[in-house]
Parts: sequence; C-alpha cells; structure tokens
Amino acid sequence: MPECIAGKLCLWVTIMRSAAVRSNLLVSELREVMDIRQASEYLGISSDTLYKYASEGFVPAFKLGNRWRFKRSRMDEWMDRQSDLHAADADADPREKKPVRPAF
Repeated sequence: MPECIAGKLCLWVTIMRSAAVRSNLLVSELREVMDIRQASEYLGISSDTLYKYASEGFVPAFKLGNRWRFKRSRMDEWMDRQSDLHAADADADPREKKPVRPAF
C-alpha cells in the first residue's frame, strides 16, 4: 500500500477510535444492558429526562439494586412501537390528543 494512503488510513482509524472512545461506543463495548448514561446517549436525550421517563414507566427499564438499567433490544422494540403510534396518529384527527401510554 502506498505510504500516502496508509498514512491517511491510519489517521482516519485514529480519529474514529478517538471519537468512539469519547462517546463510549466502541463496537466491543456495545452491551445489551445499558446504564442510564449509556441509554441516554443511545436515545439522544439527557440522563435527567431518561431518569424521569424510567421512573414514570414511560420507557422500558428495570432496577438492578437502586440503579436503572435498560435493555437495548427492549428500547429498540419500544421505539418501533412509538413510531408506529405516531404514524397512526398522523392518520387520525389532529385535534384529538391521545394520552401517553406507559412502556409495559
């Protein structure tokens, strides 16, 4: 491999690894069970908001000791259901508001 291409590839790999370490999303570190910080990063919301949602039963979560835990597969299923609900709501009369459903 020419030195120029190898150098650019090494630089790209270094940059990507740095970004992954900063965001704590290395492929080897992707886990099925996430803590509140990992789950909030996964969902793109603040930890405080996710804590509130978990406490209210809005998102699928469970407590391990006194700490909230989130299964990635359950979060994905929940997001699919939420997007299906919003698609169905788009077809309904926009003046009719439906209450938020718990994550059960």
